[in-house]
Amino acid sequence: MKKFFLLPMIFVSLQVTAQSVKKLHQKAVLVDTHNDVLSSSVLDGKDISHRLTTGQSDLERWKEGGLDVQFFSIWTDRTPRSKEGFFKDANQEIDSLEIIALRNPSRMALATNYKQVKKGIRQKKLVALIGVEGGHMIEDDLKKLDSLQKRGMRYMTLTWNNSTSWATSAMDETQHSDSLPRKGLTEFGKQVVRRMNDLGVIVDLSHTGERTFYDAIAIATKPVLLSHSSVWNICPVFRNVKDEQIKAVAKNGGVVCINFYSGFLDSNFAKRMEQLEGTEGKRIKDSIGHNVDAAKLNEIWAKYFSEKLEPYRPSISKLVDHIDYIVKLVGDDYVGIGSDFDGVSSLPVGMDDVTKYPLITEELKRRGYSNRSIKKILGGNVMRVMKANFE
Repeated sequence: MKKFFLLPMIFVSLQVTAQSVKKLHQKAVLVDTHNDVLSSSVLDGKDISHRLTTGQSDLERWKEGGLDVQFFSIWTDRTPRSKEGFFKDANQEIDSLEIIALRNPSRMALATNYKQVKKGIRQKKLVALIGVEGGHMIEDDLKKLDSLQKRGMRYMTLTWNNSTSWATSAMDETQHSDSLPRKGLTEFGKQVVRRMNDLGVIVDLSHTGERTFYDAIAIATKPVLLSHSSVWNICPVFRNVKDEQIKAVAKNGGVVCINFYSGFLDSNFAKRMEQLEGTEGKRIKDSIGHNVDAAKLNEIWAKYFSEKLEPYRPSISKLVDHIDYIVKLVGDDYVGIGSDFDGVSSLPVGMDDVTKYPLITEELKRRGYSNRSIKKILGGNVMRVMKANFE
């Protein structure tokens, strides 16, 4: 009899577990601190009000994934899109986000303070916040910083991959160190950080070089954010943060939000990608490049590149390893979610789009995390940082 009832009992137990995880995920406030859908889709004319067949994000899929709060990345490359410059680019992206919110008032709310964030969550709308990715967009002008704050900017990443005249990036500090005239923040850079604190704009230290990181955190008077970074000790690449940096963030009361990009999660993926981008990639491109035009070559190469990297994509478990590492190092108050959806070329197996956030909750629960800890990780910690910066 015991053997007969064993399988049904296991099935019922699995059902209960799945239901409890689903309930926990829905009850938690889920905050994602970084998404690039504005620059990757909206500026190309795609309407994220409806379910898209391309990309990783839209309003329908955010709802399905249980997302409550999304920081939208305002990003432009090291070369501006418009003749008017980076600041103009930033304002155009903010315009596009405002239009989406105005067209979807029952489903989306653009927030500029903590009370509005809480109100939007209560109304079960997707709360949209503005995060400017790269200090180059203020064009060395504190008045432009003030202007973006008035438009709703609630964090600014001090650098993107490119350094500014006042702050050096992680890419430049690690890959172009010998050519830098200096490292870290200049006096103007320190003025920027202080002004951000005064204005209630979160200081985002993702992408910054170590020298810039430590210069900024030394003078920050409010909790900082790393909006989309992962753990260097698991995957030692220039964009990830080391133990001493994580400890410094914890001491400051800030949060490190884990980036979902495969190349920042798994060192095996990162190494294989480096091989493909290096001599092997050059050999492959040279072998096919003589017979096709540039557009066709890029298409063939992208397909080849993706196929060769597919076996190296990490698992959901590897993503949660980064969360787990920070929790074990400094506690469960200092880690969050910063997916980088629609801004990366590869994601963990199964983490295909924004509908898959519940897989993280499921894995955390499987590892024995309490409901209280899971709620902190999914959004509670970032909510605390928001409240401290712009209540």
